[in-house]
Amino acid sequence: MNTLLALWLPILLSAVVVFVISCLVHMVLKWHNSDYNGFANENDVRAAINAGQPAPGRYVIPFCKDMKEMGSADMQQKYREGPLAQITLGPVGAPKIGKFLGLWFVWTLVVSAVAAYLAARVCGFSHPHAAAKLAGAIVFVSLGFGTVSESIWSMRPWSSSVKFLIDAALYGLGAGLVFLYLWP
Repeated sequence: MNTLLALWLPILLSAVVVFVISCLVHMVLKWHNSDYNGFANENDVRAAINAGQPAPGRYVIPFCKDMKEMGSADMQQKYREGPLAQITLGPVGAPKIGKFLGLWFVWTLVVSAVAAYLAARVCGFSHPHAAAKLAGAIVFVSLGFGTVSESIWSMRPWSSSVKFLIDAALYGLGAGLVFLYLWP
């Protein structure tokens, strides 16, 4: 606990830096805008989804209960005809951007705290360069590597994951610099 108390300022500021870099990447540079597409017949797709009255959650098309069913002729025909999709449905209503931003900031704070704690435990307080490098690497891995799993298992385009990895490298660099300059 004393370790985290000694590092409260770099933890807080690294979370702020990551948050600001994220805002710049997503709201100013907008280089992730091309990661998302709309349907040409969006109203028809919305009507078809709403007709089933699905609850918020993750859905797969075609849906298959188990591996045995995946091998059936009917399921194989569905795969050949397409589409293959994984769809996440949220609750109806305008997105609560403030909530998302708040949760993102809390997450950056948690990641910064874990990075600081591990860097202090591994490097101690007498090696600020090593601690900053380790903290930056931890931030990079924590905020970037999950996107690779999305490309492997959830059909996220690899180009999108590469962009998120670049974002995470910027986050790690920003956090590492904060830790370097504010390491006690």
